[in-house]
Amino acid sequence: MRLHYLQHVPFEGLGNIEPWARGLGWEVTATRLYRSEKPPSTDEFDWLIVMGGPMNIYEEKEYPWLSAEKKFIARAIESNKIVVGVCLGAQLIAEVTGGRVFRNRYKEIGWFPVRILPSAPSSSPFKGFPDEFMAFHWHGDTFSIGRDSIMLAESEACSAQAFSCNNGRVLGLQFHLETSPENARTLIQNCGGELVDGQYIQGPQAILGRQDHFGEINRNMVLMLDNMRNEFN
Repeated sequence: MRLHYLQHVPFEGLGNIEPWARGLGWEVTATRLYRSEKPPSTDEFDWLIVMGGPMNIYEEKEYPWLSAEKKFIARAIESNKIVVGVCLGAQLIAEVTGGRVFRNRYKEIGWFPVRILPSAPSSSPFKGFPDEFMAFHWHGDTFSIGRDSIMLAESEACSAQAFSCNNGRVLGLQFHLETSPENARTLIQNCGGELVDGQYIQGPQAILGRQDHFGEINRNMVLMLDNMRNEFN
């Protein structure tokens, strides 16, 4: 299998998704949009992962590659690829599938639980998850979803945490399960100015001090990816 990912900034890469894919013997390739690289033909990959980033999806004047990226994601979905979006990636998928992205009431940064909605189908990527699980968050925007999408999860601060469409082949995650301690430290170094006082904002010590949470989210990311691989490959 061939996994391709879209990277928006140097400090938000695949995280623990990469060792999972390479451990299966998959080919892993990337388009680094911040370097103005061009994405491949949709014939050249089976899975597309759209990573996060500090920009907003509507900042096309500042990041002109966003417009072309949205069209590329739409083509991948139309080509029936497995598509997974994380944070900014989920917001991009939401927009190209008929939803809308806008400011959430709260910024949500740090460790907060996510709840699976009763409406989530039993065959969802969350098969085998508890009804509530810990996730890492770093976002200020949220989204609505298109009429053909299904909302799968929520948190106290944000009602849109995960959704799927295209019969489950497309998944958007507002939260992070791929983050390692090193990823989190790099994120704090580059975006630490956002760690201000807030109801749902934690500081660097609270984020980096929970080694148990990093292990939990990484195990859950592998479970989620395996669920999708077993369902569709």
